[in-house]
Amino acid sequence: MKDKIRKILEEKNLDMALITDPYSLRYYTGFRGGEGVALVTEKSDVLLVDSRYTEAAGKESDFEVIEFNLKNPLKACVQDVVKKDNVQRLGFEDQSIIYADYQRYVNFIQDDKESEIVEFIPLGDALLIPRQIKTPEEIELLRQAEHIGDLAFDDICGILKPGMTELEVAAELEYSLKKHGAEGLSFDTIAASGVNSSMPHAIPSEKKLEMGDFLTMDFGCRYNGYCSDMTRTVCIGKASEEQKKVYDIVLTAQRMVLEQLKPGMLCKDVDRIARNYIAEQGYGDYFGHGLGHGVGLYIHESPAFNTRDESVVKPCMIETDEPGIYLPGKFGVRIEDMILITEDGCESLAASPKHLIEL
Repeated sequence: MKDKIRKILEEKNLDMALITDPYSLRYYTGFRGGEGVALVTEKSDVLLVDSRYTEAAGKESDFEVIEFNLKNPLKACVQDVVKKDNVQRLGFEDQSIIYADYQRYVNFIQDDKESEIVEFIPLGDALLIPRQIKTPEEIELLRQAEHIGDLAFDDICGILKPGMTELEVAAELEYSLKKHGAEGLSFDTIAASGVNSSMPHAIPSEKKLEMGDFLTMDFGCRYNGYCSDMTRTVCIGKASEEQKKVYDIVLTAQRMVLEQLKPGMLCKDVDRIARNYIAEQGYGDYFGHGLGHGVGLYIHESPAFNTRDESVVKPCMIETDEPGIYLPGKFGVRIEDMILITEDGCESLAASPKHLIEL
């Protein structure tokens, strides 16, 4: 991972990479604590942490771990590396760092009167692009995370009934995910029923499940740091003809992507597969979000399947395939799998059934 960073430094004519994003820290240093700073130059690879994480960082990372404290403050640690390695052009993670933290590091370096003036250069997505292509080890972790989601979906289908609240559904899903080995959630669980299901990111409420409700459940977990993402829509009782029609359209669109997706396509053209079909069926105005997104250490990674992303699809990317139709005041349907891009197509990592389940 150090070599990947140094290659970026060379390509961008930089003397140092300042890594502050917790997901970048995990990916490039192996450190899982999330609170720290990595400094990488041609000669140095330093991980700065406080006393809460010194021992863990030493076990998890092959970087030189330096503890900052009252006697050796963070400011002095940063200044030491900048001065020692004669840093003049410093790359920082402009897409994730907050302004106050950015200004703090600028002040750290400017306050050192013995150092040359250091220019701060935005890294853009340079540290994000290598994360798009998953290693075999990452793929297995993502596969296991999605499998835990399958187990949780099977569990929840066994207990759903009229009278449960959306909050109870979300709680049961989250309990099941952790019971099957999840270390945490990859995002806040969505459980939206009836008219609430027309809101793609509805917040679970005290609304009770009723006969005839569509229930959309969007949930995911973290397994050894890596995320899963899955959505299934089921019906409490019997579905109406309109519900069946809309469900079938979404399912067909989702399956069309699985059948047609292959390396070499542009992400926006993958989005178009589902979007065009839904529009042809008369529901184009009711599919407002992108078809999918990358998944890894973070739940929303690049590239994304949407109308704007011109990234090229490559083997070993992991994306979501999640078309939806949302009819305000009535109901909504979304079906989502995480998919692995293979050499000649793609593979769904989810095994949960996608036919309309009526409970």
